Amino acid sequence: MKGLVLFVLLLSPNLYGAESSYPLDEVFPDLRDKESLQRGARTFVNYCMGCHEMKYQRFQRVAEDLGIPEEAMMSNLVFDSSKKFGSHMSNSMSVSSAKQWFGNVPPDLTLYTKLKGGPEYFYTYMRVFYEDPSRPFGVNNLLYENVGMPHPLVHLQGIQKKVCKDVPKIAKNGGEMRDPITGSPLLESKCGDDLVDRGISPLELVENSGELSTEGYDSLIYDLTNFLYYSGDPSRLDRERIGIYVLLFLAFFYIFAWLLGREYTKEIH
Repeated sequence: MKGLVLFVLLLSPNLYGAESSYPLDEVFPDLRDKESLQRGARTFVNYCMGCHEMKYQRFQRVAEDLGIPEEAMMSNLVFDSSKKFGSHMSNSMSVSSAKQWFGNVPPDLTLYTKLKGGPEYFYTYMRVFYEDPSRPFGVNNLLYENVGMPHPLVHLQGIQKKVCKDVPKIAKNGGEMRDPITGSPLLESKCGDDLVDRGISPLELVENSGELSTEGYDSLIYDLTNFLYYSGDPSRLDRERIGIYVLLFLAFFYIFAWLLGREYTKEIH
């Protein structure tokens, strides 16, 4: 399979350190953007499905919802010849092999965005890996310190390093401190969480270390996040559409109920 990548492992307790207070980036999934969802499905199958299953989702449902013809789905997104169009999106890795290779079974990602309270966590997580030679896989993550998984898309994003930056000193009243003669801001070196507290990213991308531009990589992660958001609730759009009809019916019915009630109350008075 193309990209049997070590996309290990977004929830496994054996492979994770501790969540940090790093702020989540905003992301706004669009379930009506079928092209984005199709690209996200392709990224998931190529880079994630070698380790992670989506066993509560079916290829057929994805194809029908995302407007992918059956032939295109089977040719480009189903690499296991034993799988049928109606099969669940599971992989061929056995439980025993998973435990032997990774120490635990990679988590199913069908409901991942729901378990994390929304798509923001995954979107942020996949964009804040940085180089850390002290870790087993050579990387760490701002959102989940001491992460035990490699960065599966490092060849696309590139290498990010944790750096210190010169930032203006802050006075006790919250304002920036300035040189009394020149009026220039007084600078001090800040690193890590101190930069995060100031709303500044402590990461710096090594130039030309990735195949995609920053915008291109962010777009790829957006599409992948969009697809996982869809998978967590494939009927969301149908439910919202039906809900509008229900509300219109109730509003229309209320008028007749009110008129009927008025006729009944005439007899009472």
